[in-house]
Amino acid sequence: MSNTWPTCTLALLLAAAPAFAQEAPAAGANPPAPVAWSSLAPEQQKLLSQYAGQWNSLPPARQQALAHGSERWLGMSGEQRDKARERFSHWQSLPPEQRHALRSRWQKFQALPPNEQARVRENFHKFQQLPPAQRQMLREQWHNANPVQRQQMIEHARERHEKGPMPRPSPQASRPQRR
Repeated sequence: MSNTWPTCTLALLLAAAPAFAQEAPAAGANPPAPVAWSSLAPEQQKLLSQYAGQWNSLPPARQQALAHGSERWLGMSGEQRDKARERFSHWQSLPPEQRHALRSRWQKFQALPPNEQARVRENFHKFQQLPPAQRQMLREQWHNANPVQRQQMIEHARERHEKGPMPRPSPQASRPQRR
């Protein structure tokens, strides 16, 4: 499965790939505000206790990320936490190059406008609904394609998305007519 994650992520971003060429918002346009340790709920402070001594020296963006992450964690059910632990364990087992590539893709995704993010998520859910054999075939097609072919695949997917779902022929239309 460790080889399918990057491939799957790449396939999911297929339809949004041209949007990656857009520039990200200017860094520092609105610098993040620091989060005061005292503003965290007691449960958050307990969860983040390993950062207590260095909290004020952390960059504000890191403080915000930790505060937000702790809120999310505290709001999860036990089952959700178990799944999150599994994903984190998997993440830690990845080679550094793979983690870097995935982190880069995530940052590109985060830079997308909300409508493009929604489109990527929609494509992900559609991909997940496909039978395993079809998902594997699509992964292999993408993996074996050269850059020109990949661009053609992206353009074809975009065209299909813009046209909407194709109407299916009725069962009677596919039957030969008797004379």
